[in-house]
This record gives sequence, structure tokens and C-alpha cells, in this order.
Amino acid sequence: MRNVILAGNWKMNETPAQARRLLEQLRESLPKTSHEVVIFPPYLVLEHAAKAGFVKVGAQNCHFEEKGAFTGELSLPMLREVGAACVLVGHSERRQYFAETDETVRKKIAAALAQDVTPFLCVGETLPQREAGGYLEFVTGQLEAALAGLDGEAVKRTVVAYEPVWAIGTGVTATAEQAQEVCAALRGWLADRYGKEVAQEVSILYGGSMNAKNAAELLKKPDIDGGLIGGASLKPEEFASIVKTANEVKGGAR
Repeated sequence: MRNVILAGNWKMNETPAQARRLLEQLRESLPKTSHEVVIFPPYLVLEHAAKAGFVKVGAQNCHFEEKGAFTGELSLPMLREVGAACVLVGHSERRQYFAETDETVRKKIAAALAQDVTPFLCVGETLPQREAGGYLEFVTGQLEAALAGLDGEAVKRTVVAYEPVWAIGTGVTATAEQAQEVCAALRGWLADRYGKEVAQEVSILYGGSMNAKNAAELLKKPDIDGGLIGGASLKPEEFASIVKTANEVKGGAR
């Protein structure tokens, strides 16, 4: 059985005081579940969130070097020491606004695995890429570039998130069929490259405007193992509703 993961990416939202209040609201709202619940808060509250102890906590970014003259960056040993169990890598906003490339994504994934931090690899196409066709080849190409040099055991420790760029923060969501098509293609590529056993162990999430209204339809699809959730993760009741839906659709209620 693959892990079902409900992950909330807070992005650059919430001051430390606001984030602490949001954490308390989440603690009160989240239903009991055997699924993995993760939040990616801003760095300033990462340690506080990790110490709260009721959800797994990850970082929104990292550097691939352990230390050095990289002003403004944070290394994986630093992040792990303050409680980061996982890290987002290759998010479209990092690619778009901060010149993240397939090569830096590959280096970050390898560095995260070396530090026993779970990388959440983000892949996805823009609207022009989708409309032009060939989007399946594009996203599997991103996957191939990111995992280059890794063996099957390392790949098993990686989470993949399909986030169509045209559906992030826009309120537009891929249909369940569109999301399933791409997630199935990603799993198919993993099976071809690393074998079916590896492919069946990798959790693949959908990350494009998942919310309480569309979560059930998306989570019912066989190759969608959870969500990388943006705006809805900042609303405790809505995020809790998505976790509850996962319990109902995927099992997992306690």
C-alpha cells in the first residue's frame, strides 16, 4: 500500500504569530487519520511547527550544498536539525521566479536523500505546453531529469507531485480525468525505468487547486495518492475537510 499524503504548502503567508495561531486551529480541526499529514510552513516557524508534533513538517526549499558562501540559503543539515522531515523541490514558483533548473532540482533531490530528508518533487506543464500537446512527454522528461543517477531504492523514498502550472493558485483545477492521465503516465514511466515494484511504492500527489469540493473526485482516481494543497491549507476547516475526505475515499480513519 502506498502512503496517502495530504500536504499543505503555506508558501509566503502568515507572520510567525499568525502561523502559531493557524497551527493551533489545525490541531483542533484535523480529524484522526492513519494517512500522512504534512505542512510546509515559512522557515521562521518551521522549528515551532515541528515541535508541535501533531503533523510532519517540511521546508519549502533548500540548497544542495551542506555549507558555504551562499548568502540567504539554508542547507539540508540546518533544516533537518530544526525538524524538517521533508522538502519541496522544483516547485513551479521556484522554477519561474528563482531560476530553478532541472539540474539544480536533481542536485537538491540527491542532497535531500543523502540527509534522510524526503524530497517532494514537483513537475507540471504550463497552459501553452498543454495546448500544444506533448505535455506527457514534458512532465515525464522533468521526472527523468530530476531522478537521473538514482537507483530504485532511492526513488522509493521520493514523493512526486503533479502540479499543472495553469491550475496553481488560479482556482482552475484539472479535471479528475486530466490529473489521473498525467499521474498514470508518471507511474508508467517509473515502471518502465525502475520496475513495477518501485512504481507501485511511489506516492504521486495532485497539486493544482485541490480543495474541499473537488478532493473526493480527485482522490478516487487510482494513481492519485493525495494532494499538495496550497490556498486551502491556510483554512483549517477546509484542510481538515480534505483529510476527512481522504479517510472516506482511501480509508484511514482512526
